[in-house]
Amino acid sequence: MSARLNRRLLLGGAVALASAGTAVAQDRRMTAYKTPWCGCCDGWVAHMRSAGWTVEVVEREDLTPIRARHGVPDRYAGCHTAVVGAYAIEGHVPAADVARLLRDRPQAVALAAPGMPAGSPGMEAAGRQPYVTLLIDRSGEATVFGRHNGA
Repeated sequence: MSARLNRRLLLGGAVALASAGTAVAQDRRMTAYKTPWCGCCDGWVAHMRSAGWTVEVVEREDLTPIRARHGVPDRYAGCHTAVVGAYAIEGHVPAADVARLLRDRPQAVALAAPGMPAGSPGMEAAGRQPYVTLLIDRSGEATVFGRHNGA
C-alpha cells in the first residue's frame, strides 16, 4: 500500500472519529420545560447537569401542550418535560436511564417517571419509595424500562 493511500485512510478514520464524537456530544443536550413554581424540577435539572448534560430550562405555565406535542399521555405526566433528540423525558427520570435510552434508541416517543416519586432525582428530600421508569411507544402504551429504589 502506498504512503499516500495510508495517509488518506488515516485521515478518513480521524474524520469519522471526530464526527462520532460530535454526535455523542449533541446527545448530551436537552431542553427542560417546567413551571415557574416547581423547585423539585430544579433539583432534577441539577442532577442532569451533574451527570454531564447541558440543560436549557424553559418555564411555561402549562406543560400539557408540550406533553401532547411529544406524545406523552396525561396518565404518565410528571412535573416537567424535557426533550432530547427524538424523545421526551417526562418527570424525574434518572440520568442513567436517559443515557441508556439514547444508547439503545428503542422505538418509542418518551421515557417517564410518572408523578413525583420520592427518592427520584430532585425528590430526594421526600424520602424514598420504589418506582419505575416507563418507555412509552407511539400508541401511548408503556413498558417498564428501569426499576429504582428496590422496585
